[in-house]
Amino acid sequence: MQTNLLASLLATREGREADEILRKCVHCGFCTATCPTYQVTGDELDGPRGRIYLIKQVLEGKMPTEATQTHLDRCLTCRNCESTCPSGVHYSRLLDIGRHIVEQRVGRSPAQQLLRKTLQTGLTRQWLFRPAYRTGLLLRPLLPAGLRNKLRPAATQKTVSTQAPRTHQRSMLLLDGCVQPVMSPEINAAAVRLLDKLGVQLVTAPKAGCCGAIHHHLNATEAALQDMRNNIDAWWPLIEAGAEAIVMTASGCGVTVRDYGYMLQDDPAYAAKARQVSALCKDISEVLEGFADDLSKLAPAAADQEKIMFHPPCTLQHGQKIRGKVERLLAQHGIQVSLCADSHLCCGSAGTYSILQSSLAQTLRDRKLNALQATTPDRIVSANIGCIAHLQSGTETPVEHWIVLLERRLSAATSAG
Repeated sequence: MQTNLLASLLATREGREADEILRKCVHCGFCTATCPTYQVTGDELDGPRGRIYLIKQVLEGKMPTEATQTHLDRCLTCRNCESTCPSGVHYSRLLDIGRHIVEQRVGRSPAQQLLRKTLQTGLTRQWLFRPAYRTGLLLRPLLPAGLRNKLRPAATQKTVSTQAPRTHQRSMLLLDGCVQPVMSPEINAAAVRLLDKLGVQLVTAPKAGCCGAIHHHLNATEAALQDMRNNIDAWWPLIEAGAEAIVMTASGCGVTVRDYGYMLQDDPAYAAKARQVSALCKDISEVLEGFADDLSKLAPAAADQEKIMFHPPCTLQHGQKIRGKVERLLAQHGIQVSLCADSHLCCGSAGTYSILQSSLAQTLRDRKLNALQATTPDRIVSANIGCIAHLQSGTETPVEHWIVLLERRLSAATSAG
């Protein structure tokens, strides 16, 4: 693609990066064919190729409009297009650059600003989110259906400890996160118990918090960068003490932490540390893959009769390029999971997307559930809290994290043995 970006933009690192990304695009349209939002709206401007044209026009000097912003807002950042693209176009980074410029030039209505600020403040701080969530449970019958269905009373009525049962020589860091400990505390608790059985102590840094994804989704770049710096500061003493990895049980957090090195590359105080943190970041499936022999000793694989569907989150399969590991791990322990038709497509959760673009998100959720439930499964498993909550809001079929299922089955087999 030929470009003619503004000289003032080409004088910046972001401008030069955008120019390089744009020049890789060959207009083939493969990305459009696999774009979830294009499949819903049928509008070229709601697909990656159309959005690339819009961003290119802005970078070349055209004034963006509210319509421009709307088309960019409708993008899930699922990165399915990046998996499909034969030319290696790093669309998500171009989108970040374009959204930031459009946000500055178009702005938001007071109502939108208030909603986005509320999400930034309320979701990223456990001490605010926890009481807000509990209040929501009390008011659940009075809430709109879309919000009511996201509240899961059973998950928060449990008292679940994420404290490692024993001390081990080997240790790894565990990101506690912001939303997951409130909505599904059993996820990290299961990871802690399972790694404990494998002789690894999972440690949470008390001052670590949101990975930065929520602020990043909402174009609050500086706040996202500060989240990242705060986590690096919280983790660094434990990394220096020998922590082998930073374990992620939410793929949405994992894809963000893997990007710390890129996001903080211009910060001289944090660039080197951020690169090391990104290198240490591991999805829980990657960690357990290295313990295959030890896992097999915990309990013999016994065929499970339950029919289970696996929804691989976009942040796992497209963002982190992790495919097949979860299915293999579960299969090794007699848990056979299946993928639905079009398993590469997004469920519509996408961080705050399901709140800000609720109509599109619900359509995508319902399409995904239709595919997942085509064979009437007993349960659905996934690897990200956002996907789990979003899918559960539209079905009575249990939806849970695969690590909870695996740990429960191994514990039951061990007890029975």
